[in-house]
Amino acid sequence: MAKLILTHEVTGLGAAGDIVEVKNGYSRNFLLPRGFAITWSKGGEKQVESIKAARAAQAVASLEDAQALAASLSSKSVKIAVKAGATGRLFGTVKTEDIAKAFEAAGLGNVDKRKVEINDHIKSIGSYTATVRLHENVAATLNLQIVAAK
Repeated sequence: MAKLILTHEVTGLGAAGDIVEVKNGYSRNFLLPRGFAITWSKGGEKQVESIKAARAAQAVASLEDAQALAASLSSKSVKIAVKAGATGRLFGTVKTEDIAKAFEAAGLGNVDKRKVEINDHIKSIGSYTATVRLHENVAATLNLQIVAAK
């Protein structure tokens, strides 16, 4: 088992600044190469406070603000134009970054791509939903309309 300090939020594992123990392969092959964690050490433990302070600065200030933003996001729908074939099948897939950019372009506010979770792989034209974690206790459902680009 490897003891790590998370530098980013990892779904199902913890938030930035948390000290976690994971299997060696998971840390070596996923968390460390992607920069989601650093190895734990006594010196590294001093960084935990700075990581938590940075996380608090990036997070939505209060629970009420997050709930208001969730209500406004879930009531709106955004169209995303992507390249598609004649049968409606996409060339590639829609990524979380594409969703975040579409919501920003629509004027609905900044959504961090790392906080967007796609429920299904989006590989064809149609209506889909995605979830955005705005706060520890608040998640908003995003309505997406995937259309063929002209």
